[in-house]
Amino acid sequence: MNSLCVHGHFYQPPREDPISDVIPDETGAQPYPNWNARILAECYRPNALAGNFEKISFNIGPTLLHWMREADPETVQRIVQQENHNFTNFGVGNGMAQGYNHVILPLASKRDKETQVIWGLADFEYHFGHAAQGFWLPETAVDMETLSVLHDQGIEFTMLAPWQADAAELDTSHPYLVELPGERKPITVFFYDRSLSTSVSFHPPATENGDLFLQRFLNDPHNHPSGLITIASDGELYGHHQPFRDLFLSYILNGGGHKHNINWTYPGLWLKQNPPTEFIKIHENTSWSCHHGIARWGDGCDCTPNSHWKWHFRSALIEIAQSIDQIYESYMSQYTVQCWEMRNALIQVLLGKVDYPTLIHSFTAKKLSSKELDQIIQLLKAQYERQRMFTSCGFFFEDFHRIEPQNNVAYAAKAVWLTKQATGIDLADQALHQLRSVRSHRSGLRADTVFSQTWIRANDLTDENLA
Repeated sequence: MNSLCVHGHFYQPPREDPISDVIPDETGAQPYPNWNARILAECYRPNALAGNFEKISFNIGPTLLHWMREADPETVQRIVQQENHNFTNFGVGNGMAQGYNHVILPLASKRDKETQVIWGLADFEYHFGHAAQGFWLPETAVDMETLSVLHDQGIEFTMLAPWQADAAELDTSHPYLVELPGERKPITVFFYDRSLSTSVSFHPPATENGDLFLQRFLNDPHNHPSGLITIASDGELYGHHQPFRDLFLSYILNGGGHKHNINWTYPGLWLKQNPPTEFIKIHENTSWSCHHGIARWGDGCDCTPNSHWKWHFRSALIEIAQSIDQIYESYMSQYTVQCWEMRNALIQVLLGKVDYPTLIHSFTAKKLSSKELDQIIQLLKAQYERQRMFTSCGFFFEDFHRIEPQNNVAYAAKAVWLTKQATGIDLADQALHQLRSVRSHRSGLRADTVFSQTWIRANDLTDENLA
């Protein structure tokens, strides 16, 4: 019997306006008010109704899941129940955690890596009721420090593209062990099948007929019956990017799979039955969606012509973040030596498990005045926005004049504004100077203009509250 795994990476970037925290109406999403609502209707809800989340491996972006929990709690409940069915029956679930803000982790500092992983793991456990065994790296971008952080947080495995393996020959039909620095135990890496994954993701005719697709899989001489073949894809292609592919997925997972004697499995269950024994090295600073490594999100690459603005953009955001962090650490040092542990624990507030005062008092021995408490709350909120401003989608596309990079700028403006509200230190002029070199080659829109617009709106909101 052939073993096959379909992994769906389900994710949308944050779309909330940083001032109102509401998603504005989005052109092109009609008849729905925004793209989240449209994709929910075309992909998430039908796949949940079909029970597909029980038979695939998957990860769902935490910020998307937060929105879905409010917009359609019934669909979220179905997804959780389907994953929990596997966890109850086999002791391992088929869901994987993900970096909280979809930050390209090799481009992040170790401290930010830790925050993104800790927040992602806490979000997964909150929704699914058990700890995550696997972790999906945003864009599968990887380096050894990121794998070490995963290990240190209790993660057993992740999934990468085959070209991310440093090997002359790679057998993707079984996972490998990757040695980690220090006294750490190895971490397990699954590599997906390139040919099948490419066909599913980018060639719609390949998935028009479930039987023909499975026959092709069974007749591929490279697919050994005793091995595992993994198909990794953007989960939103099943009904959104490719209409009716939710029906294709449902068919191959059920009737078609039985008809062709397919054994459906997922990484956690496969590991339980087939522990890896072979070791492999990885190519660091690589990803699944760009063969130029991680340059697409750093200084630009040939996949996105005219993207020289990205280097200026990331450099500016890094400098803004460093200034925010210095102020945060300096101010918080009078209250606690664990300011970064407090930031990591902020996820408990974001999930609604504790309120801000409870979190803050758990890290501070000093009795706080109401003014001091409010200042620390503002600084923690600034740290949240400061994480959002590195969302990968802001660097993915060719041109700056898109909603994704503009949102990253807006989150940066909100973080700077919150820092000023808390401490009186104004980083706005510095940020404007650093962002002025970031502009659209099509329209000429500059990042400092976007920053100013958000800054003005935030100040107007303060004036309204004071009136």
